[in-house]
Amino acid sequence: MDQKRFWALVFVVLIIALVRETSTAQVKKSQTTVVLSLDGFRWDYPAKTNTPTLNKMASEGVKAVSLIPSFPSKTFPNHYSIATGLVPDHHGLVNNSFYDRKTGRSYSMANNEARFDPQFYGGEPIWITAQHQGLLTASYYWVGSEVAIEGLHPDYWKIYDEKVPFANRIDTIIKWLSLPPDLRPQLVMAYYHEPDGVGHEYGPDDPRTFKMVHTIDSLTGILYSRIRQLPDGDNINFIVLSDHGMGAISSERNTVLRNFIPAAWPVRIEGGNPNFNIYAEGAWIDSAYSSLKKAHGIEVWKPNEVPAYLNYGTNPRVGDIIVVADSSWAVSLNQPKKDFTGGTHGYETRNTDIHAIFYAAGPAFKQNFVQPSFRNVNIYPLLAYLLGITPVKTDGDLQEVIDMLKPKP
Repeated sequence: MDQKRFWALVFVVLIIALVRETSTAQVKKSQTTVVLSLDGFRWDYPAKTNTPTLNKMASEGVKAVSLIPSFPSKTFPNHYSIATGLVPDHHGLVNNSFYDRKTGRSYSMANNEARFDPQFYGGEPIWITAQHQGLLTASYYWVGSEVAIEGLHPDYWKIYDEKVPFANRIDTIIKWLSLPPDLRPQLVMAYYHEPDGVGHEYGPDDPRTFKMVHTIDSLTGILYSRIRQLPDGDNINFIVLSDHGMGAISSERNTVLRNFIPAAWPVRIEGGNPNFNIYAEGAWIDSAYSSLKKAHGIEVWKPNEVPAYLNYGTNPRVGDIIVVADSSWAVSLNQPKKDFTGGTHGYETRNTDIHAIFYAAGPAFKQNFVQPSFRNVNIYPLLAYLLGITPVKTDGDLQEVIDMLKPKP
């Protein structure tokens, strides 16, 4: 090999090495975002009991007065609204369970055949938007991530199993964040099913609920601390939020739908306390509507009567009649077998009992900043901004939350 060819080859090798080094450095310097959802964590739990981790995040970053759920304030619709930036009326998960006349099928969280069917899921989740633009993503139980939407899952994902201990989930998240730069996800979305469970069982003001709030706050603290201890922990934005809050209920304030719509009527009722979607045909719509209007403790709407601020009623899946309980009221299909107390959610969004939390800390966020209450559909454009990707069109607006972010250098 002559000297000229030798030095040309050396030059090419050096250029390749420089490109690789630059690429790796860019990956290391780019910000990663971790989103943790605490199901049913009411906005004012930190004021009701001690939450040192969230208090620490508030001082080191941003705290919203509250995160406003989309209607209905149920788990599946709201997690998917956070992921897509669309209200349930637009993404199609109009309740935790509903009927789809177009296909003649029912959807529910417990119906795996329907739950894994992409046709029920409209919109584009943030992990797909990110993947389309070359980013790696991960999900630990986020609603919709188990479904092959647009034929895609996150790059790393799990089939839901509530029995997996929270500590194991933390270990997996840290493992993902410790992968080599070319394998590491730049978006991680994770879900904890508490304190929703205890909130339902005991209500939002019970000491046993507060005990679980302490536990979840402590677990969040472990994850927060381990993230910060990573070699690139200072380049990770950590967001903690919830899908909805929790309202106190009692059998003393309960409306029984079967007292107004007998089982013999050809009327389909889907949903759960405190809201239901009702499907009927012809004259039975007005019969059911007129009868329900006599009930105490509930709001009854035809789709075109739903208040505009709820952004609900245009999707055919909502049915012919929408029922939602008044604040602190419960709704049951049949007469309860025994007296009860506890908590629930699903109420309309002006009821602050069902408002959620939002805390965030990391390189993109201001410190010790209080953000006014905002709609959860703004999370999608916020995540797109943090990831440096172009969002699809949604119901959210980045400008509603831009003040919580540091100016770009």
